[in-house]
Amino acid sequence: MSARPDWLRVRADFPVLTRQVHGKPLVYLDSANTSQKPQAVIRAVDDFYREHNANVSRAVHALGSEATEAYEGARARLARFINVPADELVLTSGTTFGINLVAYSWALPRLSAGDTILLTRMEHHANIVPWQIVAERTGASIKVVDITPAGELDLDDLRAKLTGDVKLLAFTHVSNVLGTVNPVAVICREARKRGVVTVVDGSQALPHLAVDIPSLGCDFYAFTGHKMLGPTGTGGLWARRQHLREMPPFLGGGEMIREVRFEKTVYNDPPHKFEAGTPNIAGVIGLGAAVDYLETLGMDHIHAREQALLRIAEERLAEIPGLRIFGQAPGKAAVISFLVDGAHAHDLATLLDLEGIAVRSGHHCAHPLMAHFGVAATCRASLAFYNTHVEIERLAEAITKARTLLA
Repeated sequence: MSARPDWLRVRADFPVLTRQVHGKPLVYLDSANTSQKPQAVIRAVDDFYREHNANVSRAVHALGSEATEAYEGARARLARFINVPADELVLTSGTTFGINLVAYSWALPRLSAGDTILLTRMEHHANIVPWQIVAERTGASIKVVDITPAGELDLDDLRAKLTGDVKLLAFTHVSNVLGTVNPVAVICREARKRGVVTVVDGSQALPHLAVDIPSLGCDFYAFTGHKMLGPTGTGGLWARRQHLREMPPFLGGGEMIREVRFEKTVYNDPPHKFEAGTPNIAGVIGLGAAVDYLETLGMDHIHAREQALLRIAEERLAEIPGLRIFGQAPGKAAVISFLVDGAHAHDLATLLDLEGIAVRSGHHCAHPLMAHFGVAATCRASLAFYNTHVEIERLAEAITKARTLLA
């Protein structure tokens, strides 16, 4: 293991963290929404546009070759990061695109009336709506696995609902609201025993945990780049090679073809078969730089740092009267969804913003989970390794002040 980073020095790599909001130093606690970007990522994107800007796989001139090499190099680094072959990694605009790709290209041609798609109560809308569309078009039905009062997935309920009609199980690796880290390998093993295909939403996992996809045993794994220090509009979908070979293209156009005739088109090999059109080249190159940055810090160090910050934050917020935290699963990620008695989440977040503190408020694209808890919205403070103990204290003080104003 590499030496533990100097976290204050690391923080200096993120330019936006030096700015002020409403005349006060910014405290950014919305990394589950989107992470901030280090200089290395910003430089990689800037360097591409300044020195190498050209389309990929379209030209033999120098700039085209450089762009293609950098783009495919980023794919290779991403693949190494999650320990998969590069030709099994489809580059996408993010998790939402990846899940929709599975829904349209794998599920729609295969499911029919009488089949069931199994989801969980803690899913993001991006892992609900595509499956509802599939169900509507095929006649399949949707069942939902419940959670425990602590916010853990009810594994007994999961096993009971993995009946013979279930063809696909889609679930999140880490809940964006509760921080719950689901036992992916255990869940996938149960599904595999029953011949059920698994789709994992890895959006909130890759920025915070070391993820080794082969050890998870899933069929599909989607992730988003902008939550793991990379640019927006980037991400990936890993899929088993057999699925990629059998799935039809999701979109048609350039790059996903080998030969086009009016009579018939011959498609390219995976993963390019699913990458129609000009991609976000600079963004993917920036994501490759983000992966390099994460690997330099060490995912084990990142996890330990964020867990330490989480413990301090939850202990400090627990001292505030009338504050309720949603999600207390052991080993949860550094996400704290909370409400304060008598204060609407949006009002509280607005007052925190006036103190320079950025938290998310709303349903967090998880309406069914909010309904489960009987609330319309929560505030969410999501920590990253670049946060500090001082920022946690500022959050607690600002909540206390806002509670007084809203009483």
